Amino acid sequence: MKKGFIRYSLAMMALAGLLSGCAQGNGQSSEGAKNTSGAKTEGTSATGGEGTVKIAVAGPMTGDNSEYGIGFTNAAKLMADQWNAQGGVLGKQIEIVPYDDKNTSEEATTIAQKIVSDGDISGVIGHFSSGVCMTAAPIYQENKIIEISPSASHPDYSKIGNYIFRNNTVISKEGAASVDIAVHDLKKKNIGIISIMTDWGTNTSGIIKDLITGLNDPNVKVVAHEEVMEGSDDYTPAITKLNEAGADVVICCGMYNLVAPVAKQYKNINPDISIVGFSNAYSQQLIQLGGQAVEGVCFPVIFFSESDDADVKAYVDEYKKVYGNSPSALTSQAYDSVGILLTAIKEAGTTDSEKVRDKLNEITYKGVTGSIKFDEQGDVDKQFNKVTIKDGKFVKMN
Repeated sequence: MKKGFIRYSLAMMALAGLLSGCAQGNGQSSEGAKNTSGAKTEGTSATGGEGTVKIAVAGPMTGDNSEYGIGFTNAAKLMADQWNAQGGVLGKQIEIVPYDDKNTSEEATTIAQKIVSDGDISGVIGHFSSGVCMTAAPIYQENKIIEISPSASHPDYSKIGNYIFRNNTVISKEGAASVDIAVHDLKKKNIGIISIMTDWGTNTSGIIKDLITGLNDPNVKVVAHEEVMEGSDDYTPAITKLNEAGADVVICCGMYNLVAPVAKQYKNINPDISIVGFSNAYSQQLIQLGGQAVEGVCFPVIFFSESDDADVKAYVDEYKKVYGNSPSALTSQAYDSVGILLTAIKEAGTTDSEKVRDKLNEITYKGVTGSIKFDEQGDVDKQFNKVTIKDGKFVKMN
C-alpha cells in the first residue's frame, strides 16, 4: 500500500460513512465498538449488489469471544469501504460476508463447508482461535480457498497447506517477548504460569517453560504452573498455589477475560505481584473489566493504537469515529489481512485462487501493523512493542 493511500481513502470514508450509517450499525459491540448490522448474521452482505468480490470473515460473533469476531468484521468492512470509495477491485465493489463460528470447532466445520459451497468467496479472513482455525483450514486447503488468520499462533496452523496464511506471529516468538518482559524488563526470577485448558493454552505454557529453561540462568525458574477452565469466576485456588510457591511474576496464557479476573483476585492476596500477558489481552475490555487491578500489567503487541505513525493515526481515528473505540491489535491484523488480500487480487488481475495465492507469496504490503511479507510457510515476522497499563491507559514501556 502506498503512503497516503490510507489518509486519502479515510477522508473519502467520512462522506461514505454518512451515506451508509445504517450498514455500519448503531449498537455497541462487546469491543466497545458500534456493531454493524451484518456482524452477527451469517451470509449478510456489507455492501450488497451484483458482481461483487466477496470476502468472508469467520469468527465468534456471539458468545464470550464475540469481541474478536465483531472486531474482525468491523475492520474488514472499514478496509472494504476504503477500496470501494476508490472504485473497488477489478472494477467491482467488495462485499464482506460475516459468519459466526461461535469459536467452536464444530461450528467452524459447518461454516467452512458453507463458504466452500458458496462457490463465490475470494478468500476467508479468520478464524480466531488456533484450534478452530486448524479445524477449518483443511477444508479450505482441499478446496483451494485462501484463508488468512489474523490471530492463529499455533506453529502447526500454517503447515496445513499452501492456501493457509497467518498475519500473526507464531506463539514461540510472542512467548519469547513475554518472557523477556518478565525477566529483563521487570527483573523477576520466580516465574508463575497460569494457562487456560485449551490446546492454545497448553501449547503456550509449554513453550514458556522451554523458553525459561533455555535461558540457562539458574536464578530464573518456573516455580509453579496452574491450568484453569476458561471463563471461570474464581481463580483463587490456582492463585493461592502460585503465591505459596513464591511467584514474583505471573505469565497469563489467556485472553483479557483471564487476565482481568486473575489480576483482581491475585492482588487481593498479593498486591505486589507482577502480571505479564499476550497480545490477545490487549483490549479496552481488559481495562474496563480489571480497573485499578490491571495497572502495571504488561504484554507485547505488534500493533499499538497510540503510535505516532501518520497512517496508524489516520486508521485509528477513523475506526474510533465509525465504531466508537480504538481497534485492538488482532482487529488491526484483520484490517491488514483484507488489505493484503485485495492487493493480491488487484495485482493478479483476477480472483482465481491459485493466481492470488502466488501473488500473496510475492508481495510486501505496508500495513498499519507493519510490513507484511509471507514466507514460504505462509507466516509473517513482525516486531513487538512492549506495552503496559498506566493511569488506565495503554502506554509503551520505557
